[in-house]
Amino acid sequence: MTIKQASPQGITWFQDARFGMFIHWGLYSILARQEWVMHIERIPVPEYEKLMHRFNPTRFNADEWVGIAADAGQKYIVITSRHHDGFSMYDTALSDYKVTRTPFKRDPLAELADACARRGDIKLGFYVSLLDWHHPAYRFREESGLAWSDYLDFLHGQVRELCTNFGPIACIWLDGDWPRHSLDAHNAYFAPGGSFEYEKLYDMIHTLQPDAVIHNNRHAQPLPGEDVQGFEQDLPGENTAGFNETHIFDLPIEVCMTINDHWGYCMDDDNHKSVHTLIHKLVRSAACGGNYLLNVGPTAEGVILPVQAKRLRAMGAWLAANGESIYATRKGAIPATPDVVSTRRGDTHYLHVLNYVSDEVYVPGVPHTAQAILLRDGAPVRVKPAKDGIRLVLPEEARDPFDTVVKLHM
Repeated sequence: MTIKQASPQGITWFQDARFGMFIHWGLYSILARQEWVMHIERIPVPEYEKLMHRFNPTRFNADEWVGIAADAGQKYIVITSRHHDGFSMYDTALSDYKVTRTPFKRDPLAELADACARRGDIKLGFYVSLLDWHHPAYRFREESGLAWSDYLDFLHGQVRELCTNFGPIACIWLDGDWPRHSLDAHNAYFAPGGSFEYEKLYDMIHTLQPDAVIHNNRHAQPLPGEDVQGFEQDLPGENTAGFNETHIFDLPIEVCMTINDHWGYCMDDDNHKSVHTLIHKLVRSAACGGNYLLNVGPTAEGVILPVQAKRLRAMGAWLAANGESIYATRKGAIPATPDVVSTRRGDTHYLHVLNYVSDEVYVPGVPHTAQAILLRDGAPVRVKPAKDGIRLVLPEEARDPFDTVVKLHM
């Protein structure tokens, strides 16, 4: 059968959005040793389940979280509905292992959906784990007598809930199926008991939410029905993480990264990236035609760390002046150099001068007749002819501390 894809308008919206907030939040935030703590520390299921009775994020405020995203210039939020630990962060009808059975009792995903709807300019999407370290039909079929089909009913049923109970959504973001990752005695229980039946799953998502994109973080060539090629902790075409696909396929792109070193809250992780680095990652993602999904890991109390909120708001301040060169742009057409990349919108090109090496900036592939201005204030930029390109004269007083954006007409 022909597998559906997201609607053309859904794809266009996603590519125009360019910047989103990823949120990893769950029981693991109580232990404050990141989201894989159950596996890394080999915590037995009965012991880990006890965290459920301690989860009470009384400082959670959906409007505040959405406000931070808005201040950052982010256009969508993707939050963990269920991570690998199997705990559902919404009021699912398919499990009692869920947030509304904790002392908190509330449904934070429903509150975030309402907060996004009130604003009207930020969409909400959902991360769903394909693997489950808790569910008896995934991990303990022999002991429970359950079948793989029981887990599929649960997985597909939860995705159906997410596609029907929260209004229009931005995406379904799947994770936990990594065909290139080897399994051994240490992680054997990661292995699925059969097919995830992606054809049925994707058809359901695209039928219920035709404008929502499907991102499956498989670190491999996207399958039919998947709308986005993803890169985790890497820019497109790079593989410093050691598991990313280096070939770029003809699909929209999304780069997901952490602000520090972990996705879920980790009390000892102070390695927060500078605003300079974060803006450069955003710009380089856009120059490759990609979105930048930047993660925050809230605390067990429901607080986005002040240092993370501060970095995000600084990015938003830069975007307030330079967002025209990021939102609704596409992959740059001008050859990139180590110091300069580009984005484009129609016939308008935006040069992002990322590194201040000297007052003249060489740009290859641009005709000598090109006209240039600073995006932030429209001030003219002197253009000098050069071999196979041009040189832009950008003295210190013309420079932006993060990224000097030059608007170019050729």
